[in-house]
Amino acid sequence: MKILFISRAYPPIFGGIENQNYGIGQSLSEITSIRIIANESGKKNLPFFLPWVTLKSLFIVPRYDTILLGDGVLAPLGAFWKIFYPKKKYISIVHGLDITFAHKKSILGKIYRAVNIPALKKMDKLIMVGNETITEAEKIGILKEKCVFIPNGYYPDEICKKCTRSDAEKLLEMDLGGKKFIFRGGRFTKHKGVEWFIRNVMLNLPENYIFVAAGGGIASKTAGDENYYPKCKQAVEDLKMENRVKLLLNLKRSDIKTLFNVCDLYISPNIKVPRSMEGFGITAIEAAACSRVVLVSDIEGLKDAIKDGDNGFLVESGDVEAWTKKINELLADDEFRKKFGEKAREYTIENYSWEKIAKRYLEEMEKVAKK
Repeated sequence: MKILFISRAYPPIFGGIENQNYGIGQSLSEITSIRIIANESGKKNLPFFLPWVTLKSLFIVPRYDTILLGDGVLAPLGAFWKIFYPKKKYISIVHGLDITFAHKKSILGKIYRAVNIPALKKMDKLIMVGNETITEAEKIGILKEKCVFIPNGYYPDEICKKCTRSDAEKLLEMDLGGKKFIFRGGRFTKHKGVEWFIRNVMLNLPENYIFVAAGGGIASKTAGDENYYPKCKQAVEDLKMENRVKLLLNLKRSDIKTLFNVCDLYISPNIKVPRSMEGFGITAIEAAACSRVVLVSDIEGLKDAIKDGDNGFLVESGDVEAWTKKINELLADDEFRKKFGEKAREYTIENYSWEKIAKRYLEEMEKVAKK
């Protein structure tokens, strides 16, 4: 099978879709014939990349059996090429925001509903990164039989890093002696639950528990979730927790790795937010791969990433008492965390490495090709 993979979000720009598209593109290249055409210059380059790749691919699509699109934003391109080459197979990866953006009450939201959703319906297959994404897709008229769930993957050797507690102390500019270190990585959006965690759970935890949240900021002009970094910062100031909570914007990947590999507990305290959702939860997988104990909300794509008791634990979203109790329980037993962390790493490698995920992608594309 010859595959043409188009990605509008690709490294060196850092982000969830960028990492996912890179992972599947590189891992597929190791097991099949694939050509990757990617935008490596971020959102600022999209006005140039999209028309260029539309015309360029119009001439090279005939050379390939399957066209794989990196996300739902590119679906209209696939629908356009399908007019000229209807016998080719068109498959799109679909992330959570690819569906929830259809609910945005804005001009771009209206355009997306009118253009992208109909285009997604014309694809031969939609590879959803989470089961909840399929559920939400059905609500806007996408047929369930057109969808298949395949989780995101990760590179075990890429995220794991040999580092010490002192490395984290230098990065955080604080003494971690006698402290329990809770970490959360990811963009500062409302549904990630960082502000909720600071205002509700941190108040109930012992003084020697510190919380670090690190991730990408969201530009004010970005068409998607609201930037919640200012509100998270305000929560810290309101509760006078500057000595217990650190919020870090746009850290280098190497620094993020340090935090993953030395924290005592990794959390994803996501909350339900209308017209937004967690498609999968790749950072939870990365933390488990680093032999960390992971605690996540029992909602949306996080339930696909973390299997309770195997590579982490699920807690009811928004339940302050349950979160407080489970955190205290886990951080009180160092020996348990060490043993469970090793078990979580083994489970994660077995089920979520890109090598495994790429094979599932190829199998699905081969099924579509036979129809």
